Amino acid sequence: MSEFQYPIVKAFVSELQRIFRDPGVTVIFIVATLAYPLIYKAIYWNEQITNVPVAVVDLSDSPQSREFLHRWNAAPDIRLTHTCTSMAEAEQLLRDQKVHGIIYFPRDFARQLADPLGQAHISLYCDMSSFLYMKAIYLSCNQVMLESMRNIQIDRYEQMGVDKNFAWALVQDAPYTETALFTPTGGYGSFLIPAVLVLILHQTLFFGICMLGGTAREENEESYTFASLIGRAGACFTIYYALAAILLGFFPRLFNLPHIGSIGDVLLLIVPYILAIIFFSLCVSVFIRNRESGLVLLISSSLIFLFMAGISWPKEMIPDAWWYIACCIPYTHGAHAFIHINSMGASLAATATEYIALWILTGVYFVLACGLFYIRRKHLNTEN
Repeated sequence: MSEFQYPIVKAFVSELQRIFRDPGVTVIFIVATLAYPLIYKAIYWNEQITNVPVAVVDLSDSPQSREFLHRWNAAPDIRLTHTCTSMAEAEQLLRDQKVHGIIYFPRDFARQLADPLGQAHISLYCDMSSFLYMKAIYLSCNQVMLESMRNIQIDRYEQMGVDKNFAWALVQDAPYTETALFTPTGGYGSFLIPAVLVLILHQTLFFGICMLGGTAREENEESYTFASLIGRAGACFTIYYALAAILLGFFPRLFNLPHIGSIGDVLLLIVPYILAIIFFSLCVSVFIRNRESGLVLLISSSLIFLFMAGISWPKEMIPDAWWYIACCIPYTHGAHAFIHINSMGASLAATATEYIALWILTGVYFVLACGLFYIRRKHLNTEN
């Protein structure tokens, strides 16, 4: 074995020993990586909630409003539990968490419906402490409203002398069928958990590498040679490729999450994703002075990365400056690519933009890590 290869192998073995001799890093790398998905799945085990309590403020007290409420209450998602005489009373119930939504009918609701040119209004207030409450209340109300609007249109056409069958044809000229794409259950868990799985890989690997860097600095065991860089990266890649294969390949199938893509494409995607995270984390680890600093970075960045990736928050609503920053984070491209392949059934070629971006980030952060390691080594030599 040549002198060039031996230091790399030595650094590789040494890094594996450091990882498994450090209980904190072992817990983060293995236990947390495998346990967090179970916790998230337990939280969203019931992806759809039913019988969400809603308060009614019906100042109209008309047959039309009562018919609307009767149809809405028949939906399995909500349950009309309180009838209030004022918005103040309903708002107090919402603050006390006795209800999670309010529907309000103004006094002129029936009169506006009777006017051929009138426009009736209904106000709906949702508890945003959970997206599941909002989804159940809003979507069920919207379905009843659309049905009511169709009936109102037919009644108004008949008042104008239009034949009922022709009026029905006018209203139904564009029938549609609602189909849930890529998330058959329509649940929030099936939508969110695949993105969270990718984030767990990113954040636990990032945190573990920062912990190792902080420990080495505290104990004056820093090594910033090129062999150390490659050896450390190889050790982390060996562990995390196996964990990623379990998390992204096996976990969705175990818990019946969307998994219509090719497992082979997922395994190919993992390679640049893990490498990009490793070199990104090694760049950051150069600036870590103690073990605890990594925890601060983990807590402060997790939600930011999730939102900036454009998964849980629409990409179109993210300012351009923040989106450019997000594109520098491996998680952004990894999450989009995994969802395209795993949840939408795309091929690796179809998500080539994200796949190539991950390889570019791998190269950029590798070069940057080499530069930072070189500067840090020169600084240590100067101090000594």
